[in-house]
Amino acid sequence: MLRLATNNGWWLVTHPDHAHLAGDFATKWGNALFASPQPRANVLNGIYTHDNGWAVRDAEPVITKQGIPAAFSVELVGAYSAFEEIDLEAYLNVRRSAVQLIAQQDPYAAILISMHTHNLLSARADRSTIRPEQLPLLDTFLAEQSIPTEHLTPEAFTDNFRLLQACDNLSLLSCVDYAGEATLLWPQRLNSGEATEIKVTHTGERTFRLSPYPFAEPTLTFKLRARFIPAQTLASHEDLQSHFNAATPEHLTITA
Repeated sequence: MLRLATNNGWWLVTHPDHAHLAGDFATKWGNALFASPQPRANVLNGIYTHDNGWAVRDAEPVITKQGIPAAFSVELVGAYSAFEEIDLEAYLNVRRSAVQLIAQQDPYAAILISMHTHNLLSARADRSTIRPEQLPLLDTFLAEQSIPTEHLTPEAFTDNFRLLQACDNLSLLSCVDYAGEATLLWPQRLNSGEATEIKVTHTGERTFRLSPYPFAEPTLTFKLRARFIPAQTLASHEDLQSHFNAATPEHLTITA
């Protein structure tokens, strides 16, 4: 789950809905400056489905010790120390499921998702926040997710992995309405063959300026599916589940 706090509650976004926004970004990616993803269908499939492993867990949200929905929030942008406020073993099972769900249908997409997962937990995770007795769980998982390089065309897979990372990152910033400045994860391939970083600046509510601009149209509005939970402190997991089940999904707008 992803959590955006307001004055009278929270917007909650499921991981599959967050990934769908990332896929929508990727669908519009490419212009006179930036290269479009290729092979298009496989890359878009990987980005749209990279968090499908969360669907079952997100359908049964839980609260933290502070009585708020356990989720990725603005406090975790730029860091990855809390593993989205869930138990490590449960977290790794979700990440493993995300790869397994797509592997038989689209091996190319599954490799991209595995690369995304391995990078997330090796390069970005803070091992010091994990209990020492749980580190073997993480290391075993990382070994599972390592992709032998002889099975890859390095440049093409690297570019598409980096696009997944960038679209995922932009979606996370959008879902929590990140008010600071950021640089999308990984430089992105230009049509010239070079790569460049993309800066993201918050210019208004769920509105961002990207520089240089990577999309096919000069200004785009995207839809983000979310549920509003009108509460400040929740009494129990069951209390949150009741609110979540009663909430009608709405569409927030993201402008870039």
